[in-house]
Amino acid sequence: MSNMDNLEKVERIREKTGVSYEDAKIALEASNNDMLDAIVYLEKLGKVNAPKQSQYVTSPESYTSSEFQQAQENYEKSCKKSTFGEKMDSFGQWLKKVIKRGCEIKFNVDRFEERVISIPLIALVFIMIIAFWLVGILLIVGLFFDYKYSFEGINPTTVDLNDLCNKASDTCTSLREDIKNEKDARDNK
Repeated sequence: MSNMDNLEKVERIREKTGVSYEDAKIALEASNNDMLDAIVYLEKLGKVNAPKQSQYVTSPESYTSSEFQQAQENYEKSCKKSTFGEKMDSFGQWLKKVIKRGCEIKFNVDRFEERVISIPLIALVFIMIIAFWLVGILLIVGLFFDYKYSFEGINPTTVDLNDLCNKASDTCTSLREDIKNEKDARDNK
């Protein structure tokens, strides 16, 4: 560390605390040239009263990290009050993405390896909203008549929906066969 750097630090400590050059130099040397530790050292010695209010200001030229600048911009953007119109625009953009994705994903109904119907997921959601109980019952009953359901256009993330649909279909097929076997066994007695 050069003498010029030490002189600048001593000068800043003097400005912040009001102590003499000698006290500032001794405090800086005692704290391994760390200005903050030097000020704390002087406070412990009683040479400086702890400030009642502290303020730290950084000039824009002293920013060294692009990450810090990005965080600053994000903070300022989040603090900016948004108008009702901006919030509606944001909601509109979100809704647009949801509808677009709902149109890209297809709900397929197959029977005996033949596609019976393929509709966008958004259409299925609207139909479920209008006639939830009817559609729900039809989907469950369809499983017992060898209808299989699958989704096209989605990536398996945490839960593979197609795997769940296949398991439900297999369970219904197994249950139907068990009931049929029970009936056949009763008829043969």
